[in-house]
Amino acid sequence: MNSDFTLAIHSLTLLALQPDRMATSETISESAGVHPVRIRKILSLLKRQGWIKSKEGIGGGFIFATELSEVNLWDIYKITSEGALQPKCPNSNEECIVGANMHHVLFRIFLGAEEHLGEYLKNYSIKDIVDLINQQS
Repeated sequence: MNSDFTLAIHSLTLLALQPDRMATSETISESAGVHPVRIRKILSLLKRQGWIKSKEGIGGGFIFATELSEVNLWDIYKITSEGALQPKCPNSNEECIVGANMHHVLFRIFLGAEEHLGEYLKNYSIKDIVDLINQQS
């Protein structure tokens, strides 16, 4: 899993916690501790999904655009990290029974793991993340 998944959740959660005002990519990047360019890349993905809206210019930024419960973690994973669990096999010796088959065998196992992960992540929405954060305060 890559950091884009976590940054997307972070960005959506921050926007969800301030539904009545826009947040700039700089504000979100300061909260996440990453460069604004990284956040803008993530925000672009989220906007394409229709989960956020943006406004340019003074007073502009990003705002949550859908119901919090409609965005689950599996949906976020699919746009940021799908396939991240696939095995990374170096060039193996195709003359060897292990080398010739390892990638295919591991791919099937990891694909199953990703399917299980998906079923688990579907149980959590941005609303759940917001609720959990509010419980921590």
